[in-house]
Amino acid sequence: MAVPTSKPELIQAIVTNYDKLRKDLSDITPEAAEKKELEGHAAGTVMSINNLVSYLLGWGELVLKWNRKKDNNEAVDFPETGYKWNELGKLAQKFYADYEKEDYNSLLVKLDKNVASILSLIESKSNKALYEVSWYEKWTLGRMIQFNTASPYTNARGRVRKWKKANNPV
Repeated sequence: MAVPTSKPELIQAIVTNYDKLRKDLSDITPEAAEKKELEGHAAGTVMSINNLVSYLLGWGELVLKWNRKKDNNEAVDFPETGYKWNELGKLAQKFYADYEKEDYNSLLVKLDKNVASILSLIESKSNKALYEVSWYEKWTLGRMIQFNTASPYTNARGRVRKWKKANNPV
């Protein structure tokens, strides 16, 4: 799918990519989701499906936090308070820890709600606000949302499908 350049394209990319990922996540058992068998987000680490969902949820929550702060004219620490862009592996570990007490099904419910909130956020913005003005450095708001939703959903789906193939060969 091409990189979205408008509000309708962004909504379509998120909906399409998330629906595909969600379908692949739907038949994983909670027990299987706990096993650390996927390549992690930091070099040399492994993670579980639960960690992967936590990662997506963490980034989705950051997107919402950034927007709340910007809308309230508050300073935003990108990517997150206490983390730099070159520390995304450490940030991934934080996301895993943030949701480690959640079971698989509750993580999926939270992710569904997060995606719905992000889509509501997009609906509340004009195409101009999303794609015609810089929002963070050279990036538009639409591109920042896409970087942290639609694109990671596609990446996560690839990881899930690779894991399923390795663990459930046909």
